[in-house]
Amino acid sequence: MKRAVTFTEGVRTGQARTGLLSTQHGEVQTPAFMPVGTKGTVKALTPVDLREAQVEILLCNAYHLWVRPGHERVGALGGLHKMMAWDGPILTDSGGFQVFSLKEFRKITEEGVRFRSPVDGQYRFMSPETCVEIQETLGVDMAMALDECIEWPASREHVAASTARTTRWLQRCLDARKRPEHTALLGIVQGGFYPDMRIAHAQELVEMDLDAYAVGGLSVGEPTEELLGMVETVVPHLPKDKLHYLMGVGYPSDIVEAVIRGIDLFDCVIPTRSGRFGYAFTSVGRLAIKHARFSDDSEPLDPACTCYTCRSFSRAYLRHLFQSKEILALRLISLHNVVFYQSLMSQIRDAIREGAEALETLRKKAEIWTAPMPE
Repeated sequence: MKRAVTFTEGVRTGQARTGLLSTQHGEVQTPAFMPVGTKGTVKALTPVDLREAQVEILLCNAYHLWVRPGHERVGALGGLHKMMAWDGPILTDSGGFQVFSLKEFRKITEEGVRFRSPVDGQYRFMSPETCVEIQETLGVDMAMALDECIEWPASREHVAASTARTTRWLQRCLDARKRPEHTALLGIVQGGFYPDMRIAHAQELVEMDLDAYAVGGLSVGEPTEELLGMVETVVPHLPKDKLHYLMGVGYPSDIVEAVIRGIDLFDCVIPTRSGRFGYAFTSVGRLAIKHARFSDDSEPLDPACTCYTCRSFSRAYLRHLFQSKEILALRLISLHNVVFYQSLMSQIRDAIREGAEALETLRKKAEIWTAPMPE
């Protein structure tokens, strides 16, 4: 069977590697970062903005698009790519995390999850079969299998039962596929924060010969050291000829550290959400544009950046827009942050090609993005 996506490894420095992800809607240079377009749009930005920012792949959310406007409607309108005027690759998250975060409004059984939608108050049922149908109807390039998200901390007994159910649901997702040559299916390695269970689950999923592999159940409140420890534990047990995706991560420093441990693909709302709250990632650290010290600052947001925002506007003007609650402020800072993240990924790829010393230099540089927000 022809696979919907393929991955070719490029240069390797230790566990870090460059690569090329090939899909029906284009190629993606890895390591790569996916801006999050949850409901079929990256908030405040157009597809033209994203292309000019060198974005190659987007993440959307199948759960949200299922609830509104409905996957069948999207399909009837020509699919998600056509509806949102994006011609590049799209990966959809199944919505498992969103469903399980509802807590008191959902009930998990072997068949799936029944939950009350916060959008319209109606009860819905998400099964592995429904999950696959939604994503194939949307027409995306890469679909996530339905998994049971595990909170942190959790007992070994709970993690074992939950991880086993995730495997059974994955098999049902595989059996439900009708368009495997068009939409790739990614399994999600779970196992909580128990290294032996993580390894066992990774090995179990590898036996299923999936299109690509995701590491899930991380970035759920645990210390960074534990997150990276689980990545370091899992990745050596994943196939070298398949994509490795770390879900929901994250800050620039976390991305650099995860790449060093063998991760190829990332997503997170941080760049755009930070932008909407007036926080910018810059070459000298994070900057809060709302602070009064920028009231008369004629410098660009980041003198080292060449994005439209930094080429055109001063910090003083951006602060004025933000203080005036002008929509343009959210758009301009979000745009800058997306460009920053894409530039970071380009720097990471260059550092991997240059070797261990360059990668270590970038790793140390990334520490400025873990520092507290400037006052």
